[in-house]
Amino acid sequence: MSIPKFALDILVCPLCKTRVELLADESGLKCVSCRRVYPIRDDIPVMLPEEATIPEENPNP
Repeated sequence: MSIPKFALDILVCPLCKTRVELLADESGLKCVSCRRVYPIRDDIPVMLPEEATIPEENPNP
């Protein structure tokens, strides 16, 4: 079961209040502004700043 579209339409990053997008593997929600990734556990988004991770950017060689 994935997160319904209506829920994705209203979810925002709790820190910067920008919309979030579902990751391709549906393991988390990524903020389009600050790049924090909030995990999804048991089909429930965990929108707590202390649970978020910030993935490192891969520089182009």
